[in-house]
Amino acid sequence: MQFPASSPSPSPSPTPSLWRDADFRRLWVGQTASQLGEHTTLVVLPLFAVLTLDAGAGRLGVLRAVGQAPVLLLSLLAGAWVDRWRARTVMVLTDAGRAVALGAAAVAGLLGLLGLPALFVVAFAVGALSVLFDVAYQASLVRMVRRDQLVRGNSALEGSRSAAQIGGPALGGALVSLLSAPFAAASGALFFAVSFLYLRRIRRPESVPPVRGEQTERAPRVRHRIHEGLRFVAANPWLRAVCLASAAFQFSLAATMTVYLLFLPRALHLPGATVGLALAATGPGALLGSVLAARLPGRFGHGAVLVSAAVLGNGALLCVPALHGSSTATVLALLAVNVVFGAFSQLVNVTVMSVRQAVTPDGMQGRAAATITFVGMGLTPLGSLLGGFLAQEWGLRAGLLMAAAGMMLSPAVMAASPLVRLGRRLTP
Repeated sequence: MQFPASSPSPSPSPTPSLWRDADFRRLWVGQTASQLGEHTTLVVLPLFAVLTLDAGAGRLGVLRAVGQAPVLLLSLLAGAWVDRWRARTVMVLTDAGRAVALGAAAVAGLLGLLGLPALFVVAFAVGALSVLFDVAYQASLVRMVRRDQLVRGNSALEGSRSAAQIGGPALGGALVSLLSAPFAAASGALFFAVSFLYLRRIRRPESVPPVRGEQTERAPRVRHRIHEGLRFVAANPWLRAVCLASAAFQFSLAATMTVYLLFLPRALHLPGATVGLALAATGPGALLGSVLAARLPGRFGHGAVLVSAAVLGNGALLCVPALHGSSTATVLALLAVNVVFGAFSQLVNVTVMSVRQAVTPDGMQGRAAATITFVGMGLTPLGSLLGGFLAQEWGLRAGLLMAAAGMMLSPAVMAASPLVRLGRRLTP
């Protein structure tokens, strides 16, 4: 199988700027607000459990596992649905659902009812709707813009995701620390509401019609489309390797982050706002990684960049267990580690996305993305549970070291796969 050559522009005229397209601007603003709400919520719920409800390692692991379980349960269905539905409809409905879920959490918190059981429910609901949104927005751009605009469109959307990584954790940590969990949850609901308002104003019709009727045929058709997506990814050596490397990375990252969220406030004695600031440092790193992704693969080769970036980014987290105390030097070291991790992780993400888009036909984009998400992130609930177990049984420092060491499995998988042989022009 060969990578497809670049498609010629459908028109000899210069490619118009995406920012002159009102519908693209609405997509960009909506996706940015949604990503900011998601990254705020990912910090708000665990920090509320640790700092306010005094949740231990085991309960925090369960909370994170509950929020990640929808990836395993819904990713394949989401891919099949998105390939048949209008992506805009999926994004609008999921934004509305997440705004309602977090709004209900805010009200419950104000009434003194926001305990761990309620957090479990909210985490699962937000996680399930986020799975649908993430698959839909990855497919939406392909349906909205011309082929020769995809690179710039992806760059804009990835830039907004990086910006959300900067603002979301810092805002979530600050709100939990300075105000209260209900207000922090309300901020996430507000971002999703803004996204809802912008995305529903997109007017451009999509080529994929909504699913209507055919009630007796829907289930077998969905199963068939899921199977097609699984077969396509399994038959492609590059996508198979992406799945395996992603699974190793996401499993170990879930374990690492569970211990990490306990290590910072309890072993290093950092306040919630500082924890949020440290986590937010991955955002500037991700912006740097996006810039590097536009240059390095074409200069050094996609395979070499993937392996080396994974080694450097994942290896940076091995430095965290060596830190002690809450001094300025410790905080600066944390910021540096997270910038490095964010930069090289984003470099890997963007490069992998380029490989996936190059080998995947338009009608398979949603299912390919969902299949890779399913395989890559399906084990994250178990990773979160493992992180809680390591922290509880081995201690925070030793548990964090073991979990972070597991992340080196990802570059090892890529180095042993056909991905390492990819050159500068995405040719095997």
